[in-house]
Amino acid sequence: MKNKKVTPTTVERGMRAEDFIVSKTDPKGRITYGNRIFIEFSGYDEKELLGAQHNIIRHPDMPRGVFQFLWNTIQDRRECFAYVKNMSKDGSFYWVFAHVTPSLDAHGKIIGYLSVRRKPKPQALAVVVDLYQEMLAAERRVPAHDACQTSMNVLLKVLAERDISYEEFIVTI
Repeated sequence: MKNKKVTPTTVERGMRAEDFIVSKTDPKGRITYGNRIFIEFSGYDEKELLGAQHNIIRHPDMPRGVFQFLWNTIQDRRECFAYVKNMSKDGSFYWVFAHVTPSLDAHGKIIGYLSVRRKPKPQALAVVVDLYQEMLAAERRVPAHDACQTSMNVLLKVLAERDISYEEFIVTI
């Protein structure tokens, strides 16, 4: 199930400081677990979430390049931090600071992914929103098959201008 029928709204749902959204997926990104806070913010019930692709909550304001970077990182068996705008079943949205890690078996094979999300820092969102808008604009100027790389190039340019790694950028904004 994907949120094709969901129309984004301008209603924002703010996370509480004590909230931790937790979800697990299989190696293909299908949800295998979601805690009660995930269910609350997504607006879907557990039955709707289990087995669905995690992108069921993807907001169209999110640049494809961000998800490409995230997937490349976790498939390389490394953790990734990212600011993500998610969309609830009712079209409202909520921002999260996500920490995504691969789950490995005893032989180092990826058997799934774990994501823990918490309330983002408002000052970081001020930077991220502008960056994501620039990345989306770049994606829209090129054919779909070039969108991810074009978007990533915007991010890489920002990192080069600041002379920092992605990891340094994401934790210092």
